[in-house]
Amino acid sequence: QVHLVESGGGLVQSGGSLRLSCAASGSIFSINVMSWYRQAPGKRRELVAAITRGGNTNYADSVKGRFTISGDNAKNTVYLQMNSLKPEDTAVYYCRYSNSRQEYWGQGTQVTVSS
Repeated sequence: QVHLVESGGGLVQSGGSLRLSCAASGSIFSINVMSWYRQAPGKRRELVAAITRGGNTNYADSVKGRFTISGDNAKNTVYLQMNSLKPEDTAVYYCRYSNSRQEYWGQGTQVTVSS
């Protein structure tokens, strides 16, 4: 079992920055992909960024060049640095840890970008 706790969300003006954190505990040795998803009101949950245990990253086209995903293995924490935020980035952001057989989700953290 893996337990995830997100933090770092909040209200920011357009053009501002936030850094989200996802702290993991439990059987994380079995996890090989760590991801951030987001869900805006009335929309489907979508992948924002992902990083593998080997350090390979993948980003949604809408956030490329603005967001950076990284991990700190010593702290069992994954980060999402979000720069140049836009109102359309407003959503609840979720952390997801997964392997080929299982997936675990955090409770989500609200990010609101005002224009």
